[in-house]
Amino acid sequence: MDHFLYRNGILHAEDVPIPEIVAAVGTPVYVYSAATLTRHFRLFDEALGAMPHLVCFAIKSNSNLAVLKLLGSLGAGMDVVSGGEYRRAKAAGVPGERIVFSGVGKTPEEIRLALTGGIRQFNVESEPELLAISRIAAELGLRAPVALRVNPDVDAQTHEKIATGKSENKFGIPIAKARDVYAMAAALPGIEVIGIDVHIGSQLTQLEPFEAAFRKVRALTEALRADGHDIRRLDLGGGLGIPYTRSNEAPPLPVEYVGVIRETLGDLGCEIEIEPGRLISGNAGILVSSVIYLKEGEGRNFLIVDAAMNDLVRPSMYGAWHDIVPVLEPAPGTPLAPLDVVGPVCETGDTFARARALPPLAAEDVVAFRSAGAYGAVMASEYNSRPLVPEVLVSGDQFAVIRPRPSFEEMLGRDTIPEWL
Repeated sequence: MDHFLYRNGILHAEDVPIPEIVAAVGTPVYVYSAATLTRHFRLFDEALGAMPHLVCFAIKSNSNLAVLKLLGSLGAGMDVVSGGEYRRAKAAGVPGERIVFSGVGKTPEEIRLALTGGIRQFNVESEPELLAISRIAAELGLRAPVALRVNPDVDAQTHEKIATGKSENKFGIPIAKARDVYAMAAALPGIEVIGIDVHIGSQLTQLEPFEAAFRKVRALTEALRADGHDIRRLDLGGGLGIPYTRSNEAPPLPVEYVGVIRETLGDLGCEIEIEPGRLISGNAGILVSSVIYLKEGEGRNFLIVDAAMNDLVRPSMYGAWHDIVPVLEPAPGTPLAPLDVVGPVCETGDTFARARALPPLAAEDVVAFRSAGAYGAVMASEYNSRPLVPEVLVSGDQFAVIRPRPSFEEMLGRDTIPEWL
């Protein structure tokens, strides 16, 4: 469920008509719904109920400070994968004890930043990283709380570019080596072993891969406790998918996902951490774009819009589907025709949809790309010297620009020409 609905024939974000935002900000523009973000966070938090838990929002899905501030005010923790994301979490007012640091390539500077600024735990991905964290923590007179990320060799049955739990992926420590690496960790002076971390991929639409991974985590928990380790926290990652198209089978609900957690791990007495990103922010955002031209081609027609692959790269990178809807609702029975929806970037890959059935559209009409709140603005670039897309947050009948569109002067001002030119 989201809060982008037609009212009197006009698409609204909560109580704000999209044309009102377009008039104030222009297009393309990302629009987020505070009510949807809040609802989706609470679906996880309430499903976990009385179990000791922390829901950590995966910042990589949407890193806008206003979004982070909203979720942090609801009690969310943050899952960060870089020093920049750590700084964003802190700038949004999230305390260090609610920040988990993941990622395969933490630099010494990032490790030191988190240790001095406060951290809930590091999710450690390799032995060299473990040694680096111990050395830096010992230099600071600290012991770093860590969970080792294990790779359970489970096929998440998702797109190959977002699968992370198979043996050929770069993530985590092979689960067969885990006991040896935990023994190594326990002997290091700057390390406090507190738990286990696992994450098998993104946009999962079935529960079976989660269950397979969690059962392996259970067996490892029991083995590590037998070895003398105090395993008191299980970080289960994120990955639960969202329905990108209204016509496909809906992915499992958060309450069903939590049911698998309870069944496989609920009696171990561990605090549970989960790191959803896409399911919280994905359907909480849309990308709004204006039509530039309707171009008749040889055997196909093209709807050329002012958004491009640099604004929303998922279709180009992953072949991803986003529902595309006109902001002005078509009358019932309006005939549909196939259109290729493309942007103005000089790449054939700048294509959002091929032969998409759409109602009649013309220049200056406005359309919305649904389910664009995750991995949209965060992956945007200034390719073709196109300014980054602005972001707007709606709450009830009010809206605010939470990241303005940079001017061309600001863009050009970031470059410098050496004196010898």
